[in-house]
Amino acid sequence: MKKRWISLYVENRVGVLARIAGLFSGKSYNLKSLTVGTTEDETVSRMTIAVTSDDATFEQIKKQLNRSVEVIKVMDYTAVPIRMKEVLFIKVKGCSLQEKNEIFQMADVFRFRVVDYGKDNVLIESLHTEGKNDNIINFFNDKFSGRIEVVRGGGVAIESISIVER
Repeated sequence: MKKRWISLYVENRVGVLARIAGLFSGKSYNLKSLTVGTTEDETVSRMTIAVTSDDATFEQIKKQLNRSVEVIKVMDYTAVPIRMKEVLFIKVKGCSLQEKNEIFQMADVFRFRVVDYGKDNVLIESLHTEGKNDNIINFFNDKFSGRIEVVRGGGVAIESISIVER
């Protein structure tokens, strides 16, 4: 079992996302993440899907996606150099002035942004790889245990020109 990435071009129509997600759930394939958005062509959407599977199951997934009428193109990014990022928001609640100052200092070290703050709350935004965002979450969990709220989006990816970043 290993983590794999697929990028799909699909028709941008009502119900396509539900049918693609249904294909996975109907076969008991577990999605790690699924991100979808329109492309430069408003009639086409692009999906980035992360799954954990063995080789045989992954080949079956790709075949089933290729058979789907709404799927225009399937691209396997598992062994291809790609650039991948995901968005992460962490809200820290009940911060003292000293803790808020620490978070602002950590923003420079971890390269995330403080996007909002109030009297005793701070909201950070991180646009990094899944692994780096995992590390940031772990750090905040250790430092502010029980006082954080985490929201993260799935990764988006594009084939890299010269370097790999997962």
